[in-house]
Amino acid sequence: MGSLLAGALALPPQAFATESIDEIPQTQPAAAGEASAAAAAKKAREEELAALSRDIEISTDRQAAIAREIRSLDRDRETLNARIISTSDTIQSLENELTDTERRLRSLGENEDAVRQSLIARRDILAEVLAALQRLGRRPPPALAVRPSDALSAVRSAILLNAVMPELKVETEALAADLEELHRLGSVIAGEKDRLRGDAMRLAEEKSRLELLLSAKRQEHQKSVRDLEAEKQRAAELAEQAGSLQELIANLETEIESAREAAEKSRQASLETRGKSSRGFDPFSDPGRLAPVIPFQEARGQLPQPVAGTLLKDFGEEDDFGGVTEGQSIATRPGSNVTSPADGWVVYSGPFRSFGQLLILNTGDGYHVLLAGMDRIDAELGQFVLTGEPVGVMGATQWASASTFGLGSTQPILYVEFRKDGRAIDPTPWWARSEEEKARG
Repeated sequence: MGSLLAGALALPPQAFATESIDEIPQTQPAAAGEASAAAAAKKAREEELAALSRDIEISTDRQAAIAREIRSLDRDRETLNARIISTSDTIQSLENELTDTERRLRSLGENEDAVRQSLIARRDILAEVLAALQRLGRRPPPALAVRPSDALSAVRSAILLNAVMPELKVETEALAADLEELHRLGSVIAGEKDRLRGDAMRLAEEKSRLELLLSAKRQEHQKSVRDLEAEKQRAAELAEQAGSLQELIANLETEIESAREAAEKSRQASLETRGKSSRGFDPFSDPGRLAPVIPFQEARGQLPQPVAGTLLKDFGEEDDFGGVTEGQSIATRPGSNVTSPADGWVVYSGPFRSFGQLLILNTGDGYHVLLAGMDRIDAELGQFVLTGEPVGVMGATQWASASTFGLGSTQPILYVEFRKDGRAIDPTPWWARSEEEKARG
C-alpha cells in the first residue's frame, strides 16, 4: 500500500497537486503515552458511571407525596407488611437492572475504546489515503484529447489509479465504518446513561417509600422501648463474651427473654406445621401471618436470595487461612437492600466481632439463618420477619474484615450462613433457581 501511494505521489504536477502530507494535522504520541491516556480514560469513565447513580436526591414535592401515600394507608400489620415486601421486591429488581445497565455501559465503553485505538493504530495509513484523495480532488488527471503530450500523463495516471484506487477504497470504507460505529456507540451509550439515571431516580423514590413504611411499622411495635434497650444491652454483653457463633446462639436463647420466646414460638410452629406439604408454597402470601406457613426444611428450592449481587465465595470453598468457608459471600451494590430469605424470629441484631452488623433468625426445627456485613439492621429482637421483608441495608464498602471473608474486595459483601443444630450447612439447596438458571437446566 505504501509503495503504491508513493508512486501516486511521485506523479508530475499536471497529474496531482504538490501538497505534502505534513499539511494534514496529526498527533503521534508515544506508545506509553497512548496506554496512559487509555488508562486515564477508563478511570474517568468508571468515575462517571459511579456518579450517574450516586447521590440521587428526589424532590421535596415527591417526598411529600410519598409521605402522604404512607399516611393514607390502613396501618394494620397485614397491610404494612404487604406494602413493605412489595416495595422491597421492587427495590431489588431495580438494583438488578442498574447492575445490568452498568455492565452494558462498561462493555460499550470498552468497544468505543477499541474503535478509537484502531483509528489511532492506522493513523499513518489514513493520513496517506486522505492526502492522496485530497490531491486527486484538487488536481484531477488531464483530459486525453487536450494535447498529444498530455496523453502519456493521462495513461500513466490511469495505470497508477487502477492499482491504487482499490486499496484506497478499502481503507476509506474501513475509516467510514469505524466512524459510523463510533457514532452508533455514542448514541447507544447516551441511551443507556438515560436509562441508568431514570432507574436510579426510581430506586431513590422506592427507598424513600420503604424508609417511611418501616418507620410506620416500628411505631406499631408494641414492645416497650425500655425493655428492648435492656435486652439489646444484655445481648451485646453476651456477644462480647461468646467465643463462637454456636456459643452466641445458645447463650442468647437461654438468657435473653425475647430470644427465648422466639425459640419457643419456633418450636410450637414446627409442631403445628410438621407434615405440611410445600407444594404451591408462596413465601409472599398472607403478609399478616405470625408464624411460618411450612417447616423450614420443606422450603428447599423456594427461598429468595436476600440481596441482589454476585456470589464471590461459596460454601465449602477454601478460605485464605487454611480452612473452608461455612457460608456464602455475595458482592452487592453500595446501599443495597437486604431482605429476610425466610420466615423467622430475630434472636440477635447487632455487631459481632469481624462480622460487622449481624442478624440471626431462628427459623424453626433447630435451623438458624445468619446475615452479616450490613451497615444497618432494621429488625428488632424478638420480631417475627417474613420472607422477603427488608431487614437491613448494605454500606458503601466492605465492612467486615478479611479474617471473615478473605476476599480482598472493596465492594459491600453480605455473608450468609445457614445452621442446623449449631452446625453450618450449605445454603444452596434452599435458594429458588432464577429464570436464567432454569433455562440452562
